[in-house]
Amino acid sequence: MSLKSAPPNFGQALRAVRLQRGLSQEDFDEVSGRTYMSRLENQGAVPSILKVAQLAQTMDVHPLTLLTLSFCEKGSASEVNKLLAVVSEEIASFTNLRLGARERRRSV
Repeated sequence: MSLKSAPPNFGQALRAVRLQRGLSQEDFDEVSGRTYMSRLENQGAVPSILKVAQLAQTMDVHPLTLLTLSFCEKGSASEVNKLLAVVSEEIASFTNLRLGARERRRSV
C-alpha cells in the first residue's frame, strides 16, 4: 500500500467518526462553527493540525485516528493495519531522528 495511492479525504473521515459518535455539527460549536464543519466535511476547507486535534478531542479520539481514516477508503481493520504498518516501517527507517532538537547552523 502506498500513502500516495489516493488523495486523503479528511471530510469523509470527520463525518464518519462524528456520526459514529452520535454528534451533530452543532456539538462542535466550542471549536468550530457549523458552517466550517460543513465545509470541512465537504472538502471545502483544509484544517490546521491544531484544528484536527481540537476536532478529535471533541469526538474523544486521537488525532491520528482522523488522519489515518483520511487515507482509507473504507476504514476496515485490514486497511488500517496495512496503512499503519507502512507508517511504522517508515518511522523505523529514520536514523538519528531528533524530534524537538533544533538544527544547528553550520558555519561556512
